[in-house]
Amino acid sequence: MGKELLKVSGLKKHFPIRNGVLSLSKGSIKAVDGVSFTIEDGSIFGLVGESGCGKSTTGRTILNLLEPTGGAVEFDGKLIFDVEKGLYIDKKEMRALRRKMQIIFQDPYASLDPRMNIGDIVSEGIKKHHIATGMEAMNISKEFLELCGLEGNCIKRFPHEFSGGQRQRIGIARALALQPKFIVGDEPIAALDVSIQAQVINLMLQLKEKFKLTYLFISHDLGVVRYFCDKVGVMYLGNLVEVGTSEELFKDQLHPYTKALLSAIPTSHPLSRKNRIILKGDVPSPANPPKGCKFHTRCIHCTSICREKEPVLQEVSAQHLVACHNWKAIN
Repeated sequence: MGKELLKVSGLKKHFPIRNGVLSLSKGSIKAVDGVSFTIEDGSIFGLVGESGCGKSTTGRTILNLLEPTGGAVEFDGKLIFDVEKGLYIDKKEMRALRRKMQIIFQDPYASLDPRMNIGDIVSEGIKKHHIATGMEAMNISKEFLELCGLEGNCIKRFPHEFSGGQRQRIGIARALALQPKFIVGDEPIAALDVSIQAQVINLMLQLKEKFKLTYLFISHDLGVVRYFCDKVGVMYLGNLVEVGTSEELFKDQLHPYTKALLSAIPTSHPLSRKNRIILKGDVPSPANPPKGCKFHTRCIHCTSICREKEPVLQEVSAQHLVACHNWKAIN
């Protein structure tokens, strides 16, 4: 087992619902509601789940881009925040730590400033963190653009002159230019064509080996997650319902939601058939989640305890955790 690089404990992010002229709070949307996991140095942790389950909010709150409502995050032995204890990292320290923690955004069109040329976009962080200035900063930008499969002489061009796949490579170069240890990939391939997705995934794997990177990989594409990630966490309505190694999770799912999610992966052969599990009903509102297990309103294995008591992540084996009252009976 490798060194623990990131530790997330009971992370919460609630967005207030405001109403009327006075913007009085009338409740909150519980986007992330008590998420805990660890990521080992040099590994890839995948975060999967339906749209709106809180994956992206989790990634951004870990990076302190969103103010947390509760919980604690430690990175490389340094506490970023612990809301319950009222401990927060100093702004100057956080600025220095940003070099080690970067993000690749989902939309390659919205994440690049159309008024800035590529050289200025990639070198912005280099100058901000006083790594280099002037021509030296531009030369570093060229080097990282070339590492990401683009020509170094494109630094004078603007984002609108590039395709979606090329823009995402620019986003990766920008994140990599600060030589971070940890990168959050917030659905970095979701907006790309399938053929380009494979190229970007291969690029991320090559860069991981070259620079000894650690990834938090947020994705809808379970086929990619299966082969790209070392460990996978399954989210439902702001909570983790199952965590395990990629091999174990895709071989033997324990939670009924994970079973339904993985049954939706298309088969590689046109004649092969699989038992698709169709979930009944809609995802409940995060503003008013069900009492007890949040999944019980859609679960065919629901019992009285599921409606009353919220399950906690329990260890099934050394690398496999599940939050379900009836997982033994189901399996």
